[in-house]
Amino acid sequence: MKLYYNPKSRAAISKWMLDECGAKYEIVPINFEKREHKTPEFLKINPAGKLPALVDGDARVFEGAAICMYIAEKYPEANLAPKPGSPERGRYLSLMVYSTSQLEPAMGDKLMKVETQPQRGWTDFETVLNVVEGELGKGPYLFGDWFTAADVMIGSMFIWMRMWGTKTGRPTIDAYVDRLLARPHCMKVGG
Repeated sequence: MKLYYNPKSRAAISKWMLDECGAKYEIVPINFEKREHKTPEFLKINPAGKLPALVDGDARVFEGAAICMYIAEKYPEANLAPKPGSPERGRYLSLMVYSTSQLEPAMGDKLMKVETQPQRGWTDFETVLNVVEGELGKGPYLFGDWFTAADVMIGSMFIWMRMWGTKTGRPTIDAYVDRLLARPHCMKVGG
C-alpha cells in the first residue's frame, strides 16, 4: 500500500488512520512546490491532482473519507467501523460524509471570516458545533468508548483548527480534541 503524502496536506488524516490500524504502508512524498501532484502519472491516481491518494495493488482511492472507509474495511481487526448491516452503520457513514460536506467547509468559512451562504450547500459553523456536540453526547468519542474512523474524520477537522491557534469555545468539543491529541497515533501536521 502506498500513501501519497505531504505533511502539510489532508494526507495527514489518512496517515493517522493507517497508523491507528497498524497498517504496513509506504509513504510516497509529494512536493507541492515541484507540482508533483499535477503530473500525468499522479493524475492517473487522483484526477483532481490533490492529496490524499492511496494505492493498494490495483485499487486507487482518493478523498480522505473514502480512504478512511477503505482502510477501516481492509483492517476489520482494528475495529474502527461498525460492520455493514449493524445498527450503528448508518450513523457512522453519515458522520464520515458530514466531516467533509458540512464540517470542513463551515470551519473554513469561520477561519477565513467569510459569511456562510446557504445556497453553497453547507450550514454555518455554530450549527456544525451543535451537531457535533449532540453526536458526541457524553463521549469520550462519537460512539461512546469506541474510537472509530468517524473520530479520525470529525476530530481531524478540529485538530486542524487547533493547529491554526483556535479552539471552538465549546468545552465538550475542546475536551474531545484533547483526548484525540493524546492518542499515540494522532495525526501530526506540518512535520
